[in-house]
Amino acid sequence: MGSAVITARAAATFDPVGRSVATARAFVRDTLQGWGHSELVDDAVVLTSELVTNAVVHAGTQADVLCLRTEDGIRVEVGDRYPEREVPLQGTGLSLGGPDREGGRGLLLCAALASKWGVEYTPTQKHVWFQLDLPQRPVGTRLAGPVLTDAMLPVADGRIRVAVVQIDRIGAIASWNEDAEDLFGYAPEQVTGKPLTDLAAWPQTPGIGTGIAEALQMSRWEGSYGIRGEDGRVVPVYASHLRVRDNEGEPSTVCLLVRDVERAVLQTPQRPPSVDAAGGSHVEGRATDPFEVFIGSPAPDDLDGLLQRTVERARDMLDADSAFLLLATDDETELEVRATTGLPSARQRFARVPVEAGTGRYGSARMPAVHEDLAAVPGAVPLLNGTGMRSVVTVPLKVEGRLTGSLGVAAEAAGRYTNEEALRLQFAADRIALAVESARLGELERLRRGSLSFLVEASDLLAGTLDRDQTLALMAQMTVPTLATWCAVYTIADQASDPYLSYVLHEDEERIDGLKALLSRINPPDPVPTPGARIWNAPGEAAHQAALRTSMRSLGLGSTPHLGSGIGTTLATAAAVGGETVVLPLVARNRVIGMLTLGKPTDDHFRQEILELAEDLSRRAALALDNARLYSERMAISQSLQRSLLPPELPHVPNVEVEVIYRAAGEGNEVGGDFYDLFPIRDGAYGFAIGDVCGTGPQAAAVTGLARHALRLLAREGFGGPAVLERLNAAILDEGERSRFLTLLYGELWPQEDGSSILKIVCAGHPLPLRLRQDGTVTPAAEPQPLLGVMEDLELYEETITLDPGDVLLCVTDGITERREGTRMLGDDGLAEVLAGCTGLTAGAVAARVLRAVERFAAEPASDDMAILAMRVPEPLKQ
Repeated sequence: MGSAVITARAAATFDPVGRSVATARAFVRDTLQGWGHSELVDDAVVLTSELVTNAVVHAGTQADVLCLRTEDGIRVEVGDRYPEREVPLQGTGLSLGGPDREGGRGLLLCAALASKWGVEYTPTQKHVWFQLDLPQRPVGTRLAGPVLTDAMLPVADGRIRVAVVQIDRIGAIASWNEDAEDLFGYAPEQVTGKPLTDLAAWPQTPGIGTGIAEALQMSRWEGSYGIRGEDGRVVPVYASHLRVRDNEGEPSTVCLLVRDVERAVLQTPQRPPSVDAAGGSHVEGRATDPFEVFIGSPAPDDLDGLLQRTVERARDMLDADSAFLLLATDDETELEVRATTGLPSARQRFARVPVEAGTGRYGSARMPAVHEDLAAVPGAVPLLNGTGMRSVVTVPLKVEGRLTGSLGVAAEAAGRYTNEEALRLQFAADRIALAVESARLGELERLRRGSLSFLVEASDLLAGTLDRDQTLALMAQMTVPTLATWCAVYTIADQASDPYLSYVLHEDEERIDGLKALLSRINPPDPVPTPGARIWNAPGEAAHQAALRTSMRSLGLGSTPHLGSGIGTTLATAAAVGGETVVLPLVARNRVIGMLTLGKPTDDHFRQEILELAEDLSRRAALALDNARLYSERMAISQSLQRSLLPPELPHVPNVEVEVIYRAAGEGNEVGGDFYDLFPIRDGAYGFAIGDVCGTGPQAAAVTGLARHALRLLAREGFGGPAVLERLNAAILDEGERSRFLTLLYGELWPQEDGSSILKIVCAGHPLPLRLRQDGTVTPAAEPQPLLGVMEDLELYEETITLDPGDVLLCVTDGITERREGTRMLGDDGLAEVLAGCTGLTAGAVAARVLRAVERFAAEPASDDMAILAMRVPEPLKQ
């Protein structure tokens, strides 16, 4: 800058991410408008955008932006951390590149737009700077722009169209000129008398909360919104509204509208109000609110915008190098960083410091404090540790005597501030404290409403599954990226087991493997049941050490093994877990069943409201996870017990084909009220059974187990069929209230040397077995007799039949014959018809065809257990 006197400065640092370009543009725009140089904003924003893009996108480093104001002009410096990158300099004869190239375009624009520009190097940084001279304003003009070449003038259509629309007292369109018809496609008769709100897409102007109806009532208004054209598309426009009245006193609003890209035709740059000695200002002869003087008008209607504007104004007011604003937590024990400017990095957002950092007034945020040299009292202002700031003044923000925040400004030089500056800053803090608290309460209310909706949705999702793995996945997916950048879930099987890393998720899928490798190599957090989030430093420290070892190895300074597959993976993992990491216990039924770990990237912190929301989520997730565990354990026990009720592998019966198909009704049931069995009794004799206990589910399965095991025991004791069933009937009745009636088909099978088989059958209340002969005839193979579990004295008898080669005996339960579709039922006749078409088929094919016919009979799933037992005597092979 030579000998030019710097009258104001503003600085900010932007991370190497794409969104930083837009943030840098907003920073420069707000700074220059705050200094009253709106006429330089467009050129400065364009140049800054290109230079910051080169730094954060192409060079991949942080971008440091510094704005300086002098009596002659504005200088903006953009620095990056990539000094080796070749940059063409003035006067070297090197090409600056073309406007269509990515590289060099920023310097090309500097040459075209800036009064002066240049590039400066240091061993660690490269600075590209440009200077815009203040235009000479001729006497009598409100605003004048510099003389530009034709090529630098804004591009517009061949003819600028200015729509003139007049709106009457009730907001309806009263007049509509030709340019309005050309711009939006409506003829005057189509829109006259209609409210403008029917056509306006509101709002388009960021930070403006005023509606179109309110804007039409103001005496003067300028801004952007959209008009829906006749083709349905929204045309962005810039509008200038003027409220007038006619000779009879009838008010109306005249609206001038141009395409938003041609806003320069109508836009009137704001001029800062002149401030009087009392801290107020005068606009058109009236005093304005000191709050508006400090913040600017219009004030941002969102909390973050208000806080950022506050720190920038505070920095400018005291000609500081940086400023910061912290908000107090609900219990007023900690302060949370919410806005900074001019500090080495804005990534300390949401970091927390104690309200009472030491003894005396200088250690408390409740009182104003001036530190002439922080080097003499290191740690006095924890937020500024390592930033290079030497002198600082801090003042409290209070509402009705309650501490709501702290505002501070700092400078790199020592001895910059006295009590006089503290009083000026306190005066400003008193002006904004109520507005900040109101905006903070509004943000908290919105956050709490959002948190309630989030927790309701989370509870519904967690309650919708009893699968453990799916529950773990849902826990992680609900926290990333809504609450944290990455998440890890540890589970504990029992009190004697160590925590196990069960699930890892990162918002960038490419980081998951590196993160999982890192966490698997460090000890898990301690399973402490204390509620709330606690800091866990191990991942960040391990990632830092791994990155250090990898970097040293890449330089040939060591050979220590490192995490990841290379330096890129290791450094990316270190950046991913380099921020704040917290652990929340998963406690269910008074036992720690795991830990939920949430993390942020480098230097990032959690805000207190997010941690409280995460704590609520962890309680719900813990109960859902424990329910899934209990369900899995009980399902495993149930399935194991049910499998024990099924017969083991069926024995091989000489010269007889046997096929069984079994389907239990109900989700998760492997055994129900239907059962079957085939077992050897003695040499050459086999017992078989198929039965149906009244009902389904576990209660019926209990009687199933009793019946199957009793049949085997009694048959092997030498009892005949009737005696076996009579004793089984007595055993069922002995169960008392737990007893259930039972239909049972029991028989004994003797394969014969001539290829036939003799069967002795007792059918106790069960669907009759069907015999299929080789000629296709189907007949019942037994007669019905009383069922079991009802009467004490039964007189049962057995019937003997002979199955010739090629014959089939089909035994089913009533789940087959009572299959229904509306009022239709398959029945015994329907089953016989299906069986008649099975001549010549094997036993397996017969059973499969019967099942297929039953399933096709009705569209709805079966509501009853089904069992099919098919036995066939094969025909002798032809010679």
